[in-house]
Amino acid sequence: MNPYVLTILLSSLGLGTVLTFASSHWLLAWMGLEINTLAIIPIMAQQHHPRAIEATTKYFLTQATAAAMILFASTTNAWLMGEWEIHQLSHPLATTTVMLALALKLGLAPVHFWLPEVLQGLELTTGLILSTWQKLAPFALMIQVAPTINSSLLVAIGLLSTLVGGWGGLNQTQLRKIMAYSSIAHLGWMVLILQLAPSLTLLSLSLYIIMTSSAFLTLKTNNALTINTLATSWTKSPTLAALAALVLLSLGGLPPLSGFMPKWLILQELTKQGLPLSATLAAMTALLSLYFYLRLCYALTLTIYPNTLTATAPWRLNFTMITLPLSIITILALGLLPLTPAVTAMLAL
Repeated sequence: MNPYVLTILLSSLGLGTVLTFASSHWLLAWMGLEINTLAIIPIMAQQHHPRAIEATTKYFLTQATAAAMILFASTTNAWLMGEWEIHQLSHPLATTTVMLALALKLGLAPVHFWLPEVLQGLELTTGLILSTWQKLAPFALMIQVAPTINSSLLVAIGLLSTLVGGWGGLNQTQLRKIMAYSSIAHLGWMVLILQLAPSLTLLSLSLYIIMTSSAFLTLKTNNALTINTLATSWTKSPTLAALAALVLLSLGGLPPLSGFMPKWLILQELTKQGLPLSATLAAMTALLSLYFYLRLCYALTLTIYPNTLTATAPWRLNFTMITLPLSIITILALGLLPLTPAVTAMLAL
């Protein structure tokens, strides 16, 4: 793709998200979401591959449907209640419709079916943008309307997403689909605590973006798309393979890695708020996700790829990929747990 065109598209992507962040009126927020969607579609379709075109079409249709639902809900609220402000969304029909539309935009269960298929058809870098940056604008709206949404609906969507995210990834061999189900599960944890502690949702979202970026950049560096390809990466870069295994365990939420912090704090908050059953169910669904992360770690570090190599030593060419972002994000994805007391003190302010 032409660098100038790419610059314009990435700038539009940023503009759409910032516009949604800054808006207090539903029409302005809707415009930001539309700019965001239209900017990423050429980036998704740049490969000119049938799978990429199919993924782009599916993404466009789902995002257009969600945007139409948001427009319908905001117009309904303005008609019945006389309010266009995002904070003044009060009619039950409008709040439920907006919640379902934002769930569709984010890929939350039960409207998650498009996400694994779309992510599977994309290149890893575009998949990274879709899994991280594209979640910001809908989440900003969701946090603003959360106080008016039925709490039972939020808890149900959150628990269903963690269950679907864990269950769906069990039988996958394609890494991009596994990352899609991982995304669904993590977003479920965020929605679960959204009404009770929005600051914890933001903390979880930040750590999710850090860990997912590290995982995608690792896969991109290893040029791995399936579990079998991942098994060969230790011969290319043993250090990166070891760090990748730790990043996957961090995504699974194992201590003493960074991913343990949001799960720990969310379970603690749910128990404090008198929802021990929801906390128990969420913790049990996290075990499903942990299983497929452990499966990836096993393939990455404990198996030898079943090929007999005829050459004694492969050619080692000069490595030209920029690895500084990967290094910084991986350090953050692994070592933030000791900062938990500082984070809890900040959240209490």
